[in-house]
Amino acid sequence: MPSEKSLPGSDADFDYRRSVLKSENRHTPKFLQLNKYLNRPAASLIVRAVFRTRVTPNHLTVLSFLIGLAGAFCFFQGRTRWVIAGGILIEISSIVDCADGMLARARGQMSEFGAYLDLVFDRVNEFFLITGYSYGFYRLTGRHDVFILGLVTCGLYFLQTTFHYLLKDYFRDPTHGETAEIRAWLMFLPGVFAGANRMDWGVYVLFAASLSILTFQIARFFRSRPIKNP
Repeated sequence: MPSEKSLPGSDADFDYRRSVLKSENRHTPKFLQLNKYLNRPAASLIVRAVFRTRVTPNHLTVLSFLIGLAGAFCFFQGRTRWVIAGGILIEISSIVDCADGMLARARGQMSEFGAYLDLVFDRVNEFFLITGYSYGFYRLTGRHDVFILGLVTCGLYFLQTTFHYLLKDYFRDPTHGETAEIRAWLMFLPGVFAGANRMDWGVYVLFAASLSILTFQIARFFRSRPIKNP
């Protein structure tokens, strides 16, 4: 357990806030660090509320997962009010998803199981989010082209996610946090486009982003020199 001086609300509270709000990915431009400027400040309030309770980081991981599924379910309904509700829910899910890691670090309760539990639940949520979003737009408008593009986009998104972890292993890259920022935007933008009644733009943006990242990853791999064994 951390000492009393490290608890939220103590004399060291400023240092605590600064540490948990700090972006995990220093390589991402500041204007793209949605977690740092939106999600983490909100998540810090959750951490402060549950710090002295029996709520564990894994509890928050499961809660984020369930809220995300509820948001995807709302998208599946294909009705304007449901879609807007879905956008709000997935953003709340994204905030809670930040809070689990922040709580684990603040309490010193980080574990390999917790880290992988978060990764597994994130990927499941992302699958239902993208497919639910695409199908919901189809039910709302009857446009087959956007629905098909949404399914292709889902495949591209998970392909670039797979490439990300493969290349990290290949290049022996110890940094982390890149996928967290990508996921933050994935959870944020659908709600924005849904509120603007332009869900199709959400599909187009995610398709373009996934394809661009995948192209960059493939080019980076083939331009690299073979890694020599030590």
